[in-house]
Amino acid sequence: LPGAEVFGLPQWVINIFLGSGIAMVLQNVVVGQLTSQVNASHCMLDYINNHFMTFTNWVAALIEVTGVMHTSYLIRMMAFWAAGKPVESNEPPKTGFTLVFFWGRVLFSLFVLGYALAVTIAAIFQGKTTMWEGLHPWVGLLLFLVLMCCVGLLEGMQIAFFAVAKLPKSERGDSSLALKTCHCLSKNGGKNL
Repeated sequence: LPGAEVFGLPQWVINIFLGSGIAMVLQNVVVGQLTSQVNASHCMLDYINNHFMTFTNWVAALIEVTGVMHTSYLIRMMAFWAAGKPVESNEPPKTGFTLVFFWGRVLFSLFVLGYALAVTIAAIFQGKTTMWEGLHPWVGLLLFLVLMCCVGLLEGMQIAFFAVAKLPKSERGDSSLALKTCHCLSKNGGKNL
């Protein structure tokens, strides 16, 4: 409606949240996805004990075999190398064809990731995105990278929180910040997740 005000918010806030669709994305994520995951974390085995989850597992296994996501293994190895620790694995070291197949999938994954980044960055610089009018492409690229880092950090934290929720207190380490975080998450019978 022309001249309508939304909660008396400034126009720039309305443009960011309502004009770009961020408000709808936040609503769908918080209401539609995050809440159901948190509620299901206490009964995860019951939650996944159905035939649809069997189908989901097979699709995930198929994706794993293709190697599309194998860049994550390379990042993991680089993190262990940067920490100066050996890579921990329950599998024996890869040799022969298994080693070649693994690194082939890592290279394939790097190619897919590089291609996706090239297409996205080209679209940003050619103005083929839904970014705000007048936004310089370099600022758009910076925003894209910052948001990708934020999403990655939040996903990693979510996985870590669910993993820590089931750990006994004796296995939670001795870092004061980690212990405070675990205490905060496990209060109220673990309902703070």
